[in-house]
Amino acid sequence: MMMMQVTLFLTLLGFVASAPSESHFYLPIDCDDIYRHDNTSSSGVYTIYPGGPAAPLRVHCDMDTDGGRWTVIQRRMDGTENFYRPWKHYKAGFGNAVGEYWLGLDNIFLLSMRKKNELRVDMEDWEGGQASAQYSSFSIDSEITGYQLHLGTFTGGAAGDSFTDHNSMKFTTYDKDQDQWAHNCAHHYLGGFWYNACHNINPNGMYAPHGAIAFENVHVIWQAWKGWNYSLKTIAMKIRSVSKCSCTD
Repeated sequence: MMMMQVTLFLTLLGFVASAPSESHFYLPIDCDDIYRHDNTSSSGVYTIYPGGPAAPLRVHCDMDTDGGRWTVIQRRMDGTENFYRPWKHYKAGFGNAVGEYWLGLDNIFLLSMRKKNELRVDMEDWEGGQASAQYSSFSIDSEITGYQLHLGTFTGGAAGDSFTDHNSMKFTTYDKDQDQWAHNCAHHYLGGFWYNACHNINPNGMYAPHGAIAFENVHVIWQAWKGWNYSLKTIAMKIRSVSKCSCTD
């Protein structure tokens, strides 16, 4: 039995040694790695490995916006996915990378550990208007600290800054209250997020066409751009390594 294991190991070692160095064993951490490996990569769904080779993760990569290399960690676009979910779902992630999804707090934490990232949030209204907001850095702590948010300075974008007031907050869901309000923000505003007391943005709130819901501030909101109670058509949160890409066309 021992001889068989040794033979198998030597065979595998020989295969690894003979394999091209950048083909079979290329395991990207994020979309930045994918673009650096092949700068002709187009936007779409890819597999990344922020948690190592035993934990593949499907993710949408934005390779077009502002130089590309963006790893999408959250996306709303058509209301097909329910975002009013418990803690364990936000922890693990849910949805489908080809459509609406939340990447998962554990996965976002792993991405935070591996590289220093900036944040971009792209959004669209129901009249075809588009806007974005950018922040110099974005990371979260582990579950032990409640996935506390660390957000850098607002660096620009027509959507304006609505996220800064959420900085340093812990993540809250309807079954785990870690916000600064006397009640539960997630339960009241039908989402899951780094609520303060409670929000200026609600990207994981109730998805619906603008004007379709009578309840106040439960929609997908970015207050600085469209004001309170305007239900956005799309929103996507994306992170990218702040290190310069030396990729050439």
